[in-house]
Amino acid sequence: MNGETSPALLLDLYELTMADAYRRESMADRPATFSLFVRSEPADWGYLVAAGLDDCLLWLEQLHFTPADLEAVARLRIFPDEFLVWLGELRFTGSVRAVPEGTIVFAGEPLLEVDGPVAEAQLAETYLLNQMTLQTGLATQASRCRHAAGGRAVVDFALRRAPGVDAGMKLARCSRLVGLSGSSNVAGAHRYGVASSGTMGHSFVQAHRDETAAFRAYAQVFREATVLLVDTYDTAQGIERAIEVAREMRREGVELRGVRLDSGDLGAEAFRARRRLDQEGFPTMTIFVSGGLDEYSIERLVKVDGAPIDGFGVGTSLGAAGKAPTLDSVYKMVSYDGRAVRKTSPGKETWPGPKQLWRDFEWQGDILAAADEPAPEGNWEPLLKEVMRDGRLTAVGQRSLADSHRHFESQWSSLPIHLKSLTSPPRYPVVPSGHLLELTAHVDRCRAEIDQPTRTKSTGMG
Repeated sequence: MNGETSPALLLDLYELTMADAYRRESMADRPATFSLFVRSEPADWGYLVAAGLDDCLLWLEQLHFTPADLEAVARLRIFPDEFLVWLGELRFTGSVRAVPEGTIVFAGEPLLEVDGPVAEAQLAETYLLNQMTLQTGLATQASRCRHAAGGRAVVDFALRRAPGVDAGMKLARCSRLVGLSGSSNVAGAHRYGVASSGTMGHSFVQAHRDETAAFRAYAQVFREATVLLVDTYDTAQGIERAIEVAREMRREGVELRGVRLDSGDLGAEAFRARRRLDQEGFPTMTIFVSGGLDEYSIERLVKVDGAPIDGFGVGTSLGAAGKAPTLDSVYKMVSYDGRAVRKTSPGKETWPGPKQLWRDFEWQGDILAAADEPAPEGNWEPLLKEVMRDGRLTAVGQRSLADSHRHFESQWSSLPIHLKSLTSPPRYPVVPSGHLLELTAHVDRCRAEIDQPTRTKSTGMG
């Protein structure tokens, strides 16, 4: 992207063409509501962790097409000067209702809804989908790795394999949101308040004449923070050399932190390392593993092998959200100019009208309702909160990342274990309210009445 342009141009061309068409038809200022949700969870995912809202709100709050942006649009040679003037004066004046970041959500549930002039709300589609899709996927995958580790440390090692620097930075943010132990990404750790974490690379060992010399040099520099990578050549031999250096450092009053395993049968090597460290009087030295890990291999090491591992460094599968590199997320109009609307394409149907989502936190099922209907009877809590009003953040919309992390922890701790299952979790029920069903039927009847003359004419009936 040209460095002179602003984030306002992070949108698909059709957002601009539709905005101009709305303007020409004097429709641009008519009120509309758009709903952003995920149609279905990826296979083996029983839930989603809503994330990305903070970046979406910042983009909306700062939406402004600069002279450089307008010049870029003019170069397309498909828009009149009047549209460029209109675009230059545009600011987001609408409102947003959303589930707070860190909320556990399920397929078909709105992550956010945008209310505002139709052209403004339309222009937001691309950026909102980009950020909510990416970060919700990353946060969910990170939480799955955390669950698999069973209380052991999980560290983000994914920057080098993430699909771009932005994704790597957003993963560091999501790691903070869902409570991972740290990140190797120094910039991300600094920006988002995650613990910086790292050991050493094989190249450091290879650069020295022998492995022991490499370990000794590293330990002399980093002292108590030292974690030695022991599998550059022969893992068993590397463990023995790490123990030798640990003894030398102990004589100086320094206790090394641990060793890292990055290849081979990680479970078997972890048992070997733990046995030898304990035998030689180093029971507090930790064992950290990495190398092609995902939530499934972590779960096997913890629950099946019972391997004595203290922490996991997860790279590729975390940065690319494992087996679900993206989500089937959509941003659909649900009302226009006071009229509820819905899409009826087979397999892509939507519910009409602005929504509210209700949960009783007994995790028996959520209720998807119209936004203006009363609360269900019982102890139900509305999940969609007003986070932006008239283009400005509300108090709820200004929650910090630390607040969002605490919110996630409260949701995560109560989420039933069967919904956290990494394989074949049950599908959580999201039930439409009676009023929403009636509204849907009404919208369909109205659509059928509008379509009837067209069908009659096309079939020659009359």
